[in-house]
Amino acid sequence: MSDNPFALFATWMGDAKASGMREPTAMTVATANADGQPSARIVLLKEWNEKGFVFYTNSLSHKGHDLKQNPKAGLLFYWMELQRQIRIEGNVDQVTAAEADAYFATRRRESQLGAWASQQSEILENRDVLMERMNHYRLKFEGHDIPRPPHWLGYRVVPNNFEFWEEVDFRLHHRQQFTRSNGSWKKTLLNP
Repeated sequence: MSDNPFALFATWMGDAKASGMREPTAMTVATANADGQPSARIVLLKEWNEKGFVFYTNSLSHKGHDLKQNPKAGLLFYWMELQRQIRIEGNVDQVTAAEADAYFATRRRESQLGAWASQQSEILENRDVLMERMNHYRLKFEGHDIPRPPHWLGYRVVPNNFEFWEEVDFRLHHRQQFTRSNGSWKKTLLNP
């Protein structure tokens, strides 16, 4: 086993992608507001490297508000088919506007329009209202590239803790923890 959590993450993510599962990059993102009230949801990992793990969302959403008040998050990848999970905890930074623009440009046009039309996490009177906003932006940007909405941002979770969990019979699971300390990673085993 590697002493570098990013190398081990690369191996496990590679195994998940090779397994043929539908969304190997699906991850739970857990946040908490200023009062400590937790909230969790599934998003897709869009980029990762030794700087951290990136996802994109509407900054006016529930998670966006949480991250503004309390810029820390937990990530969880769970691959039932592989009997593995990875927990990651860390501080959260916004990606640069250039990074967000570059990723937004790769999205399908309808997804780009949806980023403008959706007032994510706000109460929606009915679906017709959402479809009217979609049509409004479809007409507004017809024949033009769609710019990234200013509220649509990328967030990078900069890890300070990893846990790699593997299922073992009789609930004697194998758990490896990596904790960042003075710029390096300390590896320990945890009881199941």
